[in-house]
Amino acid sequence: VLGLLVWALIADTTYHLHPAYGWVMFVSIFFWITTVIFFVIYLLQLHLKFYVIPWPLVLVIFNATATVLYITAFVTCSAAVQPTSWSQWDYNRRAAASFFACLVMITYGASTFFSFRAWKGLGSNAATSQVTNHA
Repeated sequence: VLGLLVWALIADTTYHLHPAYGWVMFVSIFFWITTVIFFVIYLLQLHLKFYVIPWPLVLVIFNATATVLYITAFVTCSAAVQPTSWSQWDYNRRAAASFFACLVMITYGASTFFSFRAWKGLGSNAATSQVTNHA
């Protein structure tokens, strides 16, 4: 949802006059669409049908890539915001897009952390993994 806000806020400005916002648009659209695709895959449990694909590793790589590229998008969007913009509305929308890009960056960073822990199995308890059912 936050990536969609970045996309909508930038798209509502005169972003075509500033090439830096093209990169922000690409990152926000690409990762919003791929996140929706991953959501549908997990919602429909298609990841269980394609058991050959190491889904935990795929999620770590996806989230890490999204984090790094959203860092660049956030820095680009923040650096391109100018208080003396063409119109006050563009300034407000670009500043809000920078804020939401920062939130998306933090969210993908947290997702990277949790997907890495799930991939490595760091959240499991050794005692519960040794218990067998003797009933």
